[in-house]
Amino acid sequence: MKKFFDKSIFIFSDMDKDQRKQSTFLSCLVILGFILSAFSFLNMLYAFADCIGSIVSGSMDVALKDFLRSLPIFLCFFMSLWLLLSLQASFRKVSEEKWHKSLLKDSICLIAFGVLNVLYIIIGLIIGKFSSLVEGAPSYLYPLDAFIFSIVMAVIGVFMLLYVKKYEERFPYVVQKRGEIVTKARGLYCTFVTFWMLFALFGLSAGIYSIFIYDFAHEYAFYGVAVVLAYLISPIMFAVWEFYYNELKEEKKRELLLPLALCGLCASIIVVVLYMVSLTSNMDAPSNAGFGMFPVAFAASVNIATLLTVFTPVIVSVVAVIKGLLLRKQKAE
Repeated sequence: MKKFFDKSIFIFSDMDKDQRKQSTFLSCLVILGFILSAFSFLNMLYAFADCIGSIVSGSMDVALKDFLRSLPIFLCFFMSLWLLLSLQASFRKVSEEKWHKSLLKDSICLIAFGVLNVLYIIIGLIIGKFSSLVEGAPSYLYPLDAFIFSIVMAVIGVFMLLYVKKYEERFPYVVQKRGEIVTKARGLYCTFVTFWMLFALFGLSAGIYSIFIYDFAHEYAFYGVAVVLAYLISPIMFAVWEFYYNELKEEKKRELLLPLALCGLCASIIVVVLYMVSLTSNMDAPSNAGFGMFPVAFAASVNIATLLTVFTPVIVSVVAVIKGLLLRKQKAE
């Protein structure tokens, strides 16, 4: 167990005091960005469910109306996800020039979409698309929350832009970086990781919301506990990957990937078993106890949303185990 937490195996062991401060600050921003993205993602899914429901019922005009009314929600999630990906990319700086170009692009996009969302809400209030600044649906403060969120994103974009243009010399970014992604299938790898992150975002928000939404009384208690664990295992495993595995030195990644992957596989299998056992005891639990948690209403009866969330950690763990075995084989050769 000691080898998993020896300070010398982490990147920060080679950092000076200023580098550690910057790294800690950036990690806190990533955590904050992850939390914001998680809850804006769930709000977006509920708004998307309304549009899908109208399309399925054949009411295309209603679907379009729902989409236009919920557009600020979609843009808020888009901005929060963009910021999160930008923060994560800051850990993998390849060159100063490339990093500055990426940061410049990200800052301009955040400013543009933030201003666009603010203007859209203001125009919507003027023409009557929104009855007031606080309609109360789908969130209690909508569209005021989207309005404030967009301003915050635009301000963050301005600070990022100023950093690139003015402050970089005064506050140089000197954090020691993680290794570059060197796989040949870089696009496939990034796509896989992004989808994995989306499941983690959904799992975090759904796991917290379900505590207040699910019926834990009487015959649904076991199912409620099992499904909360199923939701939370994804963000927990993602956090281990992001803040533990990716902070290891390259040689230690090769050594510890397989044991970490096996631990993740065991944990995810336990969660799957608990969930399946909870279903056998009460098959109507998904629709009766947890209907409010499923973003797409017509999927509640077949339990698609939770099934995907339950089995995704197993798939990710299996992929990690295979990669770990291949690395061990390469090392042996």
